Formats: sequence, structure tokens, C-alpha cells
Amino acid sequence: MDSQLLKREFLRKCEEFGIGLVGFAPADRWENPPRELPHKLSKWIPKEFHPRSIYPEVTTVIVIGFPIQLPILETAPSIYYHELYKTVNSLLDLRAYELSVFLNDKGYPSIYLPRDGYAGIDVLLEKPFAFFSHKHAAYLAGLGSFGQNNLILTREYGPRIRFTSIFTRASIEPNPLRIEDLCTRCLRCAKSCPVGAIRTEGEFPPP
Repeated sequence: MDSQLLKREFLRKCEEFGIGLVGFAPADRWENPPRELPHKLSKWIPKEFHPRSIYPEVTTVIVIGFPIQLPILETAPSIYYHELYKTVNSLLDLRAYELSVFLNDKGYPSIYLPRDGYAGIDVLLEKPFAFFSHKHAAYLAGLGSFGQNNLILTREYGPRIRFTSIFTRASIEPNPLRIEDLCTRCLRCAKSCPVGAIRTEGEFPPP
């Protein structure tokens, strides 16, 4: 299938599913970081976390995001937010699965990644790393920039969005990189953090 036609059909599917944001990034962006990126990371993404280290056949990484509703977020911690968080996570897994099936049916081998790339909290306590970073994928797919709090900021939803990713063999035109830094360094995130975990000095927090 023609690459442009595939992208149009894929985006139409995303629209049907009510997906808030969609971005496309070539797998090469992990291996050759573009110079236009707005941040200087203290350390680039280690090779074992690159898409091709997980699925060697991948050509394009597709990132999808669902927003977190602000009125419910403002109730946190609450049962409302707890339920919303679970619902958004379930939607991300479901839609990513359905979109990967769509791509496979079109003849392009594809896999979806779970929105949380770890086995459980016990694993994180022992070794606090997920096997893939969806927020870095969103960054490389042109969906936003990093804030001082190390969250992805988007023009559409600010930091109030959760992402997951799909790896596909299909070659799909990538999103242009977002080269502007959306973080104004107002430091409201640092002042609001109840445990003071967000640093206030330096250009950009480590990944």
C-alpha cells in the first residue's frame, strides 16, 4: 500500500477511536539524535532502550496519547482520579492493540507495547527502569517537549496526557520535530511537588 494512503487510513482509524494525539517517528531517530531537538539531555537514551533493541524489524514508531481530564486531575488524590487513570491505561492498551492488528492486516508486521513497560512495582523498586520510554518516543515523534518536571508538555494538553507506542515495519512519513521548548521554567511544578523532587537549577533534568 502507498505510504501516504496508509497514513491517512491509520489517522482515520485513530479519529474513530477518539485518540487525542498521534505521532510518527522513524526508528533511526533513536540511533542518530537530530540536532534540532530543543534539549540537551545529560545522557542520550541507552542503546538497550532503542526500538530496534526490542523489535529489530521496526521502521516506524507510532505514539498515541489520551488526555487526562483536568477537572478530575484536580481532585487527586481521589477515587475519581484513580478510576480515570485505570480507564486511560486500559484504553491505551486496547487501542494500541487494535491499531497493531490493523497494520498487520494491511501486511505490515507490527507490535504494540504496553503503556507501562515493567512487570510490577516490585521490579521497579529493585531496578527503576521500564524497558521503553513512551515519553521519549512522544518527544522524538514531535508531540511535545520536556518540562522541568521531566514530563512531556504538549500544546494541546500540557502535561496531562498518557502515551503508548506501536512498532511497525511500515515506512510512514514522520512528524516534524517540535523544536520549541514549551516549558517556560515558571517552576510551579517544583513548588507544588510535595516531596521537593524537582530540581530548580540547570537547563534540563536528566532522563
